[in-house]
Amino acid sequence: MSSSVLSSISFSVSDDESDEPVGKMKVQGRRKRKKPFLRSNRGFLDRALRFLARWWPLMIFVPAIILLAFEASKLGRKQSETVKVEKRQLEGSQVQRTNLNRLDPTTRVVNGVREVCLKMLKEEDLNKLEFPENAVHGSPVKSVTYKTDSGQYPVEGNTTMLRHQNGTARFNLFSGYQTLEEREDSFNVKNNAEVHCGFYSDLGGFKISDEDKQYMKDCKVVVCTCAFGGGDDLYQPIGMSAASLNKVCYVAFWDELTLAAQEAEGNTIGDDSMIGRWRIVVVRDLPFSDQRLNGKIPKMLGHRLFPQARYSIWVDSKSQLRRDPLGVLEALLWRTNSVFAISEHGARSNLYDEAKAIVRKHKATPEEVDVQIKQYRYDGIPSDSRLHGKKALAEASIIVREHTPLTNLFTCLWFNEVVRFTSRDQLSFPYVLRRLWIPDMNMFPVCTRRDLVNSIGHRHKVKPLEKPIEIYVYDITLHPIILLVEIHEIKYFIKYNNSLFSNSRLIYTLVDFRWA
Repeated sequence: MSSSVLSSISFSVSDDESDEPVGKMKVQGRRKRKKPFLRSNRGFLDRALRFLARWWPLMIFVPAIILLAFEASKLGRKQSETVKVEKRQLEGSQVQRTNLNRLDPTTRVVNGVREVCLKMLKEEDLNKLEFPENAVHGSPVKSVTYKTDSGQYPVEGNTTMLRHQNGTARFNLFSGYQTLEEREDSFNVKNNAEVHCGFYSDLGGFKISDEDKQYMKDCKVVVCTCAFGGGDDLYQPIGMSAASLNKVCYVAFWDELTLAAQEAEGNTIGDDSMIGRWRIVVVRDLPFSDQRLNGKIPKMLGHRLFPQARYSIWVDSKSQLRRDPLGVLEALLWRTNSVFAISEHGARSNLYDEAKAIVRKHKATPEEVDVQIKQYRYDGIPSDSRLHGKKALAEASIIVREHTPLTNLFTCLWFNEVVRFTSRDQLSFPYVLRRLWIPDMNMFPVCTRRDLVNSIGHRHKVKPLEKPIEIYVYDITLHPIILLVEIHEIKYFIKYNNSLFSNSRLIYTLVDFRWA
């Protein structure tokens, strides 16, 4: 071969060498590239698992510590808020106490002109003021007789029976056991009315000393208040004329709890039974476990406590009377030819709205309010906000009245309603007023009430009395056996003529019980 031929031959040289036979080509599939985010997620999960495996105790305890710290901070905030509320209440109480001894008149704007809410006589006119002659009011009620324990009981076998109470535990030997039939009959106006009106039995409680009774019997005009359960202080009346100081009795009823609380604060009763202007009458053996209900006795039954009094002014213990009593009688009764004066309610106008508010503010249980409202609806009481042109709902912290047969009957019926149902007298007042209308009624506006008193407010809510139950059993000779039941310890004692007997000696029939 020639060199030229050799020189034309070329070889292809490649870096990729293969052992495959010549003529065969290796077909390689294309590899799928892994997506970056999958590789990153798997790496993150691996790292997370390794972290958890290493630090799991810390991951458990740290949240627990944080949760405990959070709950502790919440408790601290609650305590701080409680302190702030108590501080605000204390500041509010201090602000209220600045109302004490204020004599500046309360005013309002009428037709663009500012005027005083209660126009009182001047000092010199008050000192000359005389009681009006006994007026003859056109009332169909001429006299009122109060039902009492007659001491005559039906006899069955060898046992003398008292009448059972009619299903309402609040009725007792003080109130008497008014049936629904007697309740309905009491609203039928008669010339000579006979009604339950407290003080039903000598065993009923509300014991007052003979000395206090004699003092109260001589009162012709009385300003009355009460504080049971140690709930309130005693606020001295102010703004009195010389005539009122000589003609008006100021009587405050206390129980033994209030007496102890006031003595602990240094407020002791003098040898003359007085503290300032107030004659302190200490009541023992209160008839009801509900202290609010005990307070209704001097509030509504003043004509029974002061049998010779012609006029009375009731002032709640949360208020300080700051106007002359004779001037108040002249402005609210004599000037308007009225026999009963009470302030209108400032917030609501009918008893059904008041019932909802009482439940909402937890001033009575929904069950007892429901019973009362159902009875009033059954008796046909409408939800009107006006009654004979006057507001149908009263506030009732101040009551000014002449003790006439009609007003005496009215307050007796009012008292029976608060015993039968709830202690919220604002709820029962419009009911009684609709069924026993007093034509000479003066319902004065709220601003007049604010002018009559300085409002201080209650110190604290009084607790119900916790007392054993006295169960009375009468034998044939009418001697009571008293069975004291101490509920918490379930101990039983029988008292008969100051002697103690065992349970085996109880051979008489159980007929009556009341709170001791």
